[in-house]
Parts: sequence; structure tokens; C-alpha cells
Amino acid sequence: MIKRNWMRSIAAIAAAAALAAGTPFPAASAPEPIDTHAKAAALIDVESGRILYSQHGDEPMRIASLTKIMTAIVAIEHGKLDSVATVSRRAAGKEGSSIYLKVGEKMTLHHLLYGLMLRSGNDAATAIAEHVGGSEEGFVYLMNETAERLGLANSRFRNPHGLDEEGHYSSANDLARLTAYALKNPVFSEIVGTKRKTAPNPYDPWDYVWTNKNKMLAMYEGADGVKTGYTKKALRCLVSSATRNGQRLAAVTLNDGNDWEDHRKLLDWGFAHYPLQTVVKQGERIAGFAVVPGRTFRYPLAEGERELLRSKLTLADPNGVRFALGERGTLEWYLGDVRIGSVPVYDPGSVRLRSGRTDQATAAAGAGEAPAWSDAVKAVAVQLFRH
Repeated sequence: MIKRNWMRSIAAIAAAAALAAGTPFPAASAPEPIDTHAKAAALIDVESGRILYSQHGDEPMRIASLTKIMTAIVAIEHGKLDSVATVSRRAAGKEGSSIYLKVGEKMTLHHLLYGLMLRSGNDAATAIAEHVGGSEEGFVYLMNETAERLGLANSRFRNPHGLDEEGHYSSANDLARLTAYALKNPVFSEIVGTKRKTAPNPYDPWDYVWTNKNKMLAMYEGADGVKTGYTKKALRCLVSSATRNGQRLAAVTLNDGNDWEDHRKLLDWGFAHYPLQTVVKQGERIAGFAVVPGRTFRYPLAEGERELLRSKLTLADPNGVRFALGERGTLEWYLGDVRIGSVPVYDPGSVRLRSGRTDQATAAAGAGEAPAWSDAVKAVAVQLFRH
């Protein structure tokens, strides 16, 4: 009876939502144009992953030490931060920028990551690769596997440091997406936002002291990352990030002789024209719907774009596991005809809302969940199937 009543009450709402989806909206006003000195550039909103600006964004190019963004996130995800790496002769002798590691020196992966991202140590990159991947080649396999998983179609990695090599490339848009992904990792975010770091030095009475090469950290209000890069063939490359008013943006420029100023312009432009806005709040009733969203959904919107938003409700199968655990369906959001995100929906007062577990897949329920979650599941089942 509960299922039949719920389906009848929601059917009319779903029909109304479908009709609203076809309603024409006025076109949004385009933000004022911007340009850079870069051969390629991109700007992304980190939370949503929306590319806000792209200039030759999909063109594969040399990326120098921006490679180390991938090196760092792969190492964090596949390695143990407190594990100790032993520096090989190959790592200690790597040409280019260096933190001056010695053959046989031992250092934790965590400290190596600081040397990698703050000082752009190619020796640190090689030591990390050998330690986490078993060999540099094994680590590069993990880098390309991650690129494929993230959908970075215009990226291919041949080494962990970014020294010029044929077949080693990425694009501005791919680097923006990679950076947005990496910045959601708290370890990565903490490292790239650090201005100065000390680490134990086993060969001298003083510690290593590493100052971040990324001048944006001191030049731009709210700057909190990410990485500089340069080779003779790639020329100046830069990824920067900044947070203002709860919104984090990341900018990418490749082959840009005036990158510091261009990053100021890109970030200012993004914050001014694409503020992060709350589309729907967790648990807040939505006009025309008998269900409530299971989590808050935010998205960067230019002037006039909010009027282009539309929603589509997809009902959960009343005989399925998700329904039994309290989920009533999925509310998808579109900007014009482009799908920009979705949130699960629940009955008002659902145990799932009170448990704080609405943002996790219900398909994983029962696979070693915490006792509190198991209790919530049992409570939902009792309420749903009580006669």
C-alpha cells in the first residue's frame, strides 16, 4: 500500500517536471571576453568540474613539470605516506631541477612529495616513481591508467618528472580536470598550498628547507596552489588555484611568457563572472516535488544562466534495493540541454537524511558498513515494510 500510494502521488509530479523540462528559456548573457598570452589556457571550477574558459584547451602540448601534478596524486593514491624510500643512483643523478638527494639517502614518501611539488625536484620524482611503482616504467603505467580513468583523452605520460620526451603531453583542459580532481584530495591540497617546508637532512646538521616556487601563493589573494613548470621546449607553464567566498578555481596556461599576470586575470574573471551558487540544499523542499534532495548541489553560473536551469526526476524501482533503503529516485539538473549534475532524493524526514549517509551508493550497503549505518538501514526497513 505504501508503494502504491507513493507512486500515485509522485507520478503527477514527475509528469509536471517533464513538461517544465520542455519550456523554452531566454539565452544567458555571455561574460565579457578575456584573452591571455598563452598558446593554450583553461579555467575550471574545482567543485563542479565545469570548464569556465578554454583557449586551444584540447590541443596536446608539452607540459614540463606540470607532469608532477599527476605524479603526486598517483603517489598519494597508491603509496603510503609514512613509507621510506631509498634514493637510487638513477634518481640522484636525474638532470634538471633538484632537491639534491644523495644515493642511498632515505626519506619518507610524504617528505619527497613536498620536495616534488614545492621545489620541482626531478630527483624526487624519480625516487617517488621507483618507490611507489617498483620502477619508473611501472609508475608511468599507473599515471596513464589514472589519465584514462579520469577521461583525459589528450594526455599521455612517458616519465614522472616532465623533462621533454616525445610522446609525453597533455592539454590545458585535461590539466584543469586533473587539477580539480587532485585538489579534492586533502593531502595533495595541503602540499601544494604550503609556502615553506622543512624536512630531516641525514647528512648535515641542518634540515632541508624548501620554499615553494609558485609565486602566486604570495601574489594573489586566496591563492592555494598548484605547480610551476619550464623546459626549453615547453617554455613557461603554470597551474594555479585560489579560493574566495567558498569557491575554488584552478587556472592553466601553457607556453605563456606572462603567466603570473594572466593567472591573475583568469582567476579574477572566473570569480567575477561565474560565482558558485547553491542550486538545491540537502533536505530543503523543492516546489512541485514531494521528495527532498539528499545532498546540497552547487554549480558556477554566469548572469542569466540560473533561468536556464531545469530538473528531471527519475523514480527508483519500488522493488529495488535503493527504494528499500529509502532512496526515492534521482533529481538530475540540466543547464539548457547539458546535464550538469544529480542528487538522490528521499521522503522528508527520511532516516537516510538524518544518518548523513545520503551521498554514498546504496549498492554498497551491507558490505562491512559501520554499525550506525546498519542501524539506519534496519530502521528504514522497519518503517517501509511495517503492516
